Amino acid sequence: QLHLVESGGGLVQPGGSLRLSCVGSGRAFDYYAIGWFRQAPGKEREGVSCISSSGGSSNSAGSVKGRFTISRDNAKNTVYLQMNNLKPEDTAVYYCAAASPSPDTVKYFDINEFGHWGPGTQVTVSS
Repeated sequence: QLHLVESGGGLVQPGGSLRLSCVGSGRAFDYYAIGWFRQAPGKEREGVSCISSSGGSSNSAGSVKGRFTISRDNAKNTVYLQMNNLKPEDTAVYYCAAASPSPDTVKYFDINEFGHWGPGTQVTVSS
């Protein structure tokens, strides 16, 4: 069983930066594609970014492209989400999750393909 735990959330002013971490334990972390998702109050959970098992390919939602960067270090069983130029609309609970790799996993990062959800970390962007 793969277990994921997120960290790095907090309160930041608009225009600020945060780096989230997703640490895995248990089953082979480097087998899985990892995705970051977020859920704001009253809204559905949505995909943010996804990275392949090797880290060789990634994809991001249009709302965060150019601001958020996903990366991974399989030696540390960790996936990162570097978030720059944060906006109030980025306020949400951020979750990481894992998916068995398939040719379209990164391209679409369909939330229904992901499991092993972490408990989430709160990100609040406010002045």
